[in-house]
Amino acid sequence: MKYSFRQLEVFLAAAHTENITRAAQRLSMSQSAASGALRDLERQFDIQLFDRVGRRLQLNELGRLLRPAAESLLEQAAEFEQALEQHRTPGALHVGATLTIGNYLAVGIMSRYMGEQDGARVSLEVANTSQVVQRVLNYDLDIGLIEGELHHPDLEIIPWREDRLVAFCAPEHRLAQAGVLDDRALRQTPWILRESGSGTRQTFERALHGLVPELTIRLELQHTEAIKRAVEAGLGIGCLSMVALRDAFKRGTLVPLAVPGRDFSRHFYFILHRSKYRSAGIRRWIELCQQYPRMA
Repeated sequence: MKYSFRQLEVFLAAAHTENITRAAQRLSMSQSAASGALRDLERQFDIQLFDRVGRRLQLNELGRLLRPAAESLLEQAAEFEQALEQHRTPGALHVGATLTIGNYLAVGIMSRYMGEQDGARVSLEVANTSQVVQRVLNYDLDIGLIEGELHHPDLEIIPWREDRLVAFCAPEHRLAQAGVLDDRALRQTPWILRESGSGTRQTFERALHGLVPELTIRLELQHTEAIKRAVEAGLGIGCLSMVALRDAFKRGTLVPLAVPGRDFSRHFYFILHRSKYRSAGIRRWIELCQQYPRMA
């Protein structure tokens, strides 16, 4: 391209002010820079756009002919720049979250994100880890928040925050008073668990490695609240994130059970497609997640 947008800006400012000094002031340029830009534009195409009468610049016939085209070009450039600028301002996001994160953390983060600017929108999909991963891989989601361990060549996995699972029972359960599960109790007590494919189930099976084939699994449910209600009803014991159990423990409707020698710790993660553009919205969402208060 032989011309620059800056040269067009000088041409139009000079056409409007009919004076190169005032044109330079209008554009916050030095007079010499403005004069040079206009001179270079005319020289590059071997044309003259103005009749020069003393210090006054008056559009000639060619200048008047080209002025509308120059105006149109700069207006389109301004619209394009505005479209680019929108990617530097947080806007609409498509977020996927696993059930624990979606039900107990994501809504608070959404509130902060949407409250920062008018018109910001977040679409939240809540599913298990495997489903969120697939949606991110298909570019259906801008970012995923998951609770399962994951390795995939097309995904960037970023640790977010620590979490831990806790075994629990109803206050009336025979194990509630002792508050401890040994290997015998782990094998003999009916369990109510999350389904396969969930991050919670993955962590549970990792923690009880070696015992899983011997466990009595009475129910597999997709929703944490359903598991809590089933445990409260005395159908068995469960194991969920502390994030999902904190309030129930405070109320006394559920009781924690210690499992000595078993590691139920885990991390929550951000997942992003490696080819996905990291917009300002994605970056701000991650910042807000990292600032979100930790639960004990």
